[in-house]
Amino acid sequence: MIKFTLTACCVAAVLSAAAQQGPVLTAKDYAHAESFLSYNTEPFIDHATVRPNWLPGDKFWFRDLNARGSEFILVNPVKKTISGVFDQVKLAAALSTATGKPYDALMLPFQSFGYSADNTAVIFRADGKLWKCDLQSYQVSPDTGKMAESIAGFGTGRRARGGQGDEIKSPDGKKIAFLKNYNLWVRDVATKKETQLTTDGVKDFGYATDNAGWKMGDGPIMLWSPDSKKIATFKQDQRNVSDMYLVTTNVGKPTLKSWKYPLPGDKTITTIQRVIIDVDVPKVINIQVPPDPHRATLSDDISSSGTFDDVNWSEDASQLAFASTSRDHKDEKFRIADANTGAVREVFEETVPTQYESGWGSINWRYLQKTNEIIWFSERDNWGHLYLYDATTGKVKNQITKGNWVVTNLVKVDEKNRELYFMVDGQESENPYFSQFYKIGFDGKHLTCLTPEAGNHDVTLSPSKNYFVDSYSKPDVPPVTVLRDMNGKLLVTVEKADISRLQATGWKPVTPITVKAHDGQTDLYGLMFTPTNLDPNKKYPIIDYIYPGPQGGSVGGWSFAASRGDNQALAELGFIVVAIEGSSNPLRSKSYHDMNYGNMGDNTLPDQVSGIRQLSQKYTYIDTTRVGIWGHSGGGFATAAAMFRYPDFFKVGISESGNHDNRNYEDDWGERYDGLTSNSNYDAQANENYAKNLKGKLMLAHGLMDNNVPPQNTLLVVEALEKANKDYDLVIFPNSAHGYGGFSPYMMRRRWDYFVKNLAGGETPKEYELKMKTDPRNSK
Repeated sequence: MIKFTLTACCVAAVLSAAAQQGPVLTAKDYAHAESFLSYNTEPFIDHATVRPNWLPGDKFWFRDLNARGSEFILVNPVKKTISGVFDQVKLAAALSTATGKPYDALMLPFQSFGYSADNTAVIFRADGKLWKCDLQSYQVSPDTGKMAESIAGFGTGRRARGGQGDEIKSPDGKKIAFLKNYNLWVRDVATKKETQLTTDGVKDFGYATDNAGWKMGDGPIMLWSPDSKKIATFKQDQRNVSDMYLVTTNVGKPTLKSWKYPLPGDKTITTIQRVIIDVDVPKVINIQVPPDPHRATLSDDISSSGTFDDVNWSEDASQLAFASTSRDHKDEKFRIADANTGAVREVFEETVPTQYESGWGSINWRYLQKTNEIIWFSERDNWGHLYLYDATTGKVKNQITKGNWVVTNLVKVDEKNRELYFMVDGQESENPYFSQFYKIGFDGKHLTCLTPEAGNHDVTLSPSKNYFVDSYSKPDVPPVTVLRDMNGKLLVTVEKADISRLQATGWKPVTPITVKAHDGQTDLYGLMFTPTNLDPNKKYPIIDYIYPGPQGGSVGGWSFAASRGDNQALAELGFIVVAIEGSSNPLRSKSYHDMNYGNMGDNTLPDQVSGIRQLSQKYTYIDTTRVGIWGHSGGGFATAAAMFRYPDFFKVGISESGNHDNRNYEDDWGERYDGLTSNSNYDAQANENYAKNLKGKLMLAHGLMDNNVPPQNTLLVVEALEKANKDYDLVIFPNSAHGYGGFSPYMMRRRWDYFVKNLAGGETPKEYELKMKTDPRNSK
């Protein structure tokens, strides 16, 4: 009897263990998950992407990717027509004859082309060379004409047509500015003659040099005057700034990499001494203000908008308006300099209790010399709006925009008709992050929505700014692209995305979600990813993908995307995955954004916990006893913080390249969002100080050549875990930077394995290899 009882107990134990055993996943299961990554989903989307390449007369061409391959389409806004750019069959045949290689008409291997001056031929790059095709005879021959330079520069990182790059062309196209030995030079386009504009630039004290600590480049940071006779730039002083160090991993002695990288609290940070350079003389004119901190109204990278930030030339090039940002981003001084003498007039000043910003990705202020006015951006009424200032008195003439919504990007200023065109978030009731295009008068009257369709709108203006291309979509609704005039009138529907082939593969759209923040009142928005074979009667572990900002959020863009990282792929492995845009992120009210100012340790984590619990009440298949979390960079910081601060809620975490202690991250970010070290408790926010609370499974990852978030950030946490006798897992990329580069697929696979094994309790295929590939419709 005793023997029978023991046997029965053993059988029961075996059956119970079998019932609790997690999933056994095979290579086939992983391949299925991989099919939901972007390089496998995007080839099944047709007519989705319209990237206008502008031609004279506001015409533009774009490459349409479709089920047949790709076609080059020409849009004429004046005639309201859409047609093929050229006969692709004839061009493919001619190119095959010229090169001796076969070409498919719908797989033409080039992405850039231009018209000849007389519009009778197209010039394009293919087979590593430049070619010219006569549009009458369709004869193809090598091209060495004037089009060669512009086409050759396509996609190489050299922006010969303007903007920040290694070389910057003047507005009249006659000169090109570039850096050599810490000094600024110009080259005459016609004669190729080079002229040195400055002579006293030296290492760590050079002209127009680019180093934001975490981001740097070889091109000059500068702005040409409208008449191409002057350059606004600066002399960057890093002479007494502290260094950061990284060490390579290789056979033999490692190489020490060092560069200037100030930290919060450093006595000396990078400063800029503003100058104006008279190109024809040449002559350096010092702008008569003390050196400014290396700061801009967008970030510490004073070219983060794509050009020299916070400087506006007057139309006649006699004045230079600029904004000076304080070290802690709390104080902005608006100034106007005489371009001939460097004398400066103080116009007005704005001081905020937390941190000032002028927009998101764009500087939202303008100096209008003709009317002696300034368009200024401010969140002084708790929302990001535009104000009209008198440039003489420095007084506000009137508030231009007003309401519980945000101006995100000032796109066009029409001085003649006294109208502004700008992007807005918060006017769409369905989702406050959906952007729309508006216009309004300088007087604040006649507010008009130019993009009325529901969804998130992405707008591109034509060169003349008389037309705009509008692509609108939702996270779960594919895009429609149209062409409109500046009154919002629809001229032509350019493309409507077709996802029928994608849906036929088993793909399904993401689920938009809304939950309450931890305060129980504020609405939060996000996305939920569920397995395509979801069984609502099962319980699924949930993974929280997090990026806390506060300069951005977990969702990122709110337009349609077939794949968002590996969120859906993870879901296919048997998880529910969520991305919740938590409080303390931008694009809403100022108070919302500043909710965790000075306390980044709690940034959005209470929202994540509250949101997941609410979702589990609505979707009963979510298992809140098995909650995972992962993120990269700021998300890596938040993941470790979640595991340490909420150890009973989050059971498994993967923290990649986290800025775990902001005293070890670049000076501007912490001093902007946490405040100066003298006024903020950085120690209370540092993850290593809470590592002893770890209860679950934590994987840390970092690249040892990370010049954005130095790897010592993660090693501080490693050391603290070891001191606390805590187990952890570590993945190191010896020669990788912040994003891991070619090792990203390896990190992704390790991420999948870690969640399957530790959160789902399952088994994984050994060393599955992700095989990233390109869309075959793109050029080779």
